[in-house]
Amino acid sequence: MAVQPSIYIPHGGGPCFFMPDPQGTWRGMEAYLKGLAASLPERPKAILIISGHWEERGFAFTGATAPDLVYDYYGFPPETYKLTWPAPGAPWLAEKGAELIRAAGMPAGIHPSRGYDHGVFVPMKVAFPDADIPCVQMSLTAGLDPALHLAAGEALAPLREEGVLIIGSGMSFHNMRAYGDPRAEAPSREFDTWLEQAAEADAGERAELLTGWQAAPFARFCHPREEHLIPMMVAAGASGEPGTRDYGEVVLNSAVSAFRFP
Repeated sequence: MAVQPSIYIPHGGGPCFFMPDPQGTWRGMEAYLKGLAASLPERPKAILIISGHWEERGFAFTGATAPDLVYDYYGFPPETYKLTWPAPGAPWLAEKGAELIRAAGMPAGIHPSRGYDHGVFVPMKVAFPDADIPCVQMSLTAGLDPALHLAAGEALAPLREEGVLIIGSGMSFHNMRAYGDPRAEAPSREFDTWLEQAAEADAGERAELLTGWQAAPFARFCHPREEHLIPMMVAAGASGEPGTRDYGEVVLNSAVSAFRFP
């Protein structure tokens, strides 16, 4: 069985890939997500995905066998609240993930009824449209401590050898007030360059850089609140190898990237 990578992906804005897009704003990102499955060493046994849209007091895993969808976006066309992505849950993976997190000294549990939020089902519906690979979502922890999430990724790393694809789902730039503002592009590019350099560093330096991410150029401009960046910490922590930029594009005047950790 091939070892799966861990990947930090952008999930776009709301249900953006399933709406008219005459300007082509989201088509580059959509194309990247559509090519994700073909870029893997083999079909994953399961997917463990960490979304920036779920926070708990400790790490939590979806435990349902058939999770519902959580339409946690607002003001979009009615048809976007009828999207489906019926990927089966994987209670065995939820139990194993929680066990690994607890063994590393961190709190973890199973949420029996939580569904997939849009940070999961929107990008996964693009990347894995057949919805036939078992999937478990993991929460962030309140406080958004980067070191804690790096440690969680390290604890979960053995799952990759069992064919589990680990995905952090967020946005490498997430300043809602700055999207579309031409003045955002230059600072977002500086932060994006720093983020790429951090991803490409060896594991020890990478952990130090990502733990101190707030010292990066324009860090708080790019992430007034960091819940969309923290999923990258889990993906990075799950690999001891240097990462690479997997995708990069300027979207709504902001530099957005994905990173892969082999």
